[in-house]
Amino acid sequence: MSLSGTQGLLARYDPASFFCELLGTPAHPLEHARFFVERLDQLDLAELRRRATDAEADLFNLGITFTVYSDKDQIDRILPFDVIPRIISASDWAHLEQGLVQRIAAMNLFLHDIYHTQRVLKDGIVPPDLVLKNPNFRPEMVGLDVTFGTYMHICGTDIVRGGDGVFRVLEDNGRTPSGVSYVVENRHLMQRAFPDLMRNIGIRPVSNYGQKLAESLADLAPRGLLDVQVVLLSPGVFNSAYFEHIFLAREMGVPLVEGRDLVVENDRVFMRTVGGLQPVHVIYRRLNDDFLDPEAFNPTSVLGVPGLFRCFKKGNVALANAIGTGVVDDKATYAYVPRLIKYYLDQDAILPNVETFLCREPQGLKYTLDHLAELVTKPVGESGGYGITIGPRATKAELEDARARIVAQPENYVAQPMVALSVCPSLGPNDIAPRHVDLRPFAITGRSTWVLPGGLSRVALKEGSFVVNSSQGGGSKDTWVLET
Repeated sequence: MSLSGTQGLLARYDPASFFCELLGTPAHPLEHARFFVERLDQLDLAELRRRATDAEADLFNLGITFTVYSDKDQIDRILPFDVIPRIISASDWAHLEQGLVQRIAAMNLFLHDIYHTQRVLKDGIVPPDLVLKNPNFRPEMVGLDVTFGTYMHICGTDIVRGGDGVFRVLEDNGRTPSGVSYVVENRHLMQRAFPDLMRNIGIRPVSNYGQKLAESLADLAPRGLLDVQVVLLSPGVFNSAYFEHIFLAREMGVPLVEGRDLVVENDRVFMRTVGGLQPVHVIYRRLNDDFLDPEAFNPTSVLGVPGLFRCFKKGNVALANAIGTGVVDDKATYAYVPRLIKYYLDQDAILPNVETFLCREPQGLKYTLDHLAELVTKPVGESGGYGITIGPRATKAELEDARARIVAQPENYVAQPMVALSVCPSLGPNDIAPRHVDLRPFAITGRSTWVLPGGLSRVALKEGSFVVNSSQGGGSKDTWVLET
């Protein structure tokens, strides 16, 4: 039975026992979305589907794509867009925003610490080998200061909500987080396709993200400059997020460059232009540490800029995100973030973690192996949903394969209980149906932290699926944060 209590479009929508992001639960309905439910119910399914088809055509025409890699091919696809938005109340957003600002502050303090006095390791808050043997730890950064003490200038945090309605952090993305372009483009799609549903609703804007990012990055430039040049450094057209690189460069009003477009002279970075070499002061880089500078890191890299790290060390160019941030978004380090918040800020975490078992620890390994069929196991360094085994959905062969991999390399795995992800109404092949969602808000940190109101609501479009990653068949929704 529909929780909306109407006879319209949502009359047959049934979220079952899952928390619904639009309706809540029978015991705790979400009144802030009632206005939208009433408007949506006035549409019929054919009209909704027609507008959805038009929105999908927009995605193709605008070239809003990402690349899916497999062993055999590379496929450019649009990110499927579901036209029924996720709506977040002003009070829920205030809670999320406060928790994200707190979390990012603690993680930046942690990064400063491990690259300076390493007090957190000496005090036993985090095991030293978890940091010092982490492949993302960069000894080259030890003793180097960064502007404002900020290492993670751009962070995307994955947040889920279970049946109890509590927001929890699933993981942190502090290296080169992607997806913010879809946040902005999804809003534009909704404004074109559904102006009637949005009319006279106080929805916080998202289109100023590029301006906010450009202003924050310009603040990182060496002091005393009158004309700061920021560039966005991309691996190039074959990168899965290349559309986003183009989008962000345009939104920020900065040049999009590849490594071959930059050159180092006298420990300063310059950009090749038709008018000659132009100085570069801040680089928003969208490639990983290893590929940034073949002189300092991977000598076989052809994507980076030889000598770039020398310029960074001398303070002649700023990098965002800073080199070595990958330590803190490692899935094993993630488990310690609530302790880091207590250690550095003397506060309890506003946003709790999903319970996490570290297979590197004997107790965590034993629990994981004993309950493998009940848990979600993840490799600590992977992203995009790769390498994950969802125990309750896995075959016997898949579980045995996961067991063998964990036993062979326990330090590379963590396990978490399967969260009954909240759902949101989505346009299915035959009707409006519940589909599981998560949320990735994006935060920009410089002198302070600003969080883009909303974020990327990813949706598992396959019936019954809990995997929302675009690389695994997921799509996205517009996310509305209400002003009041």
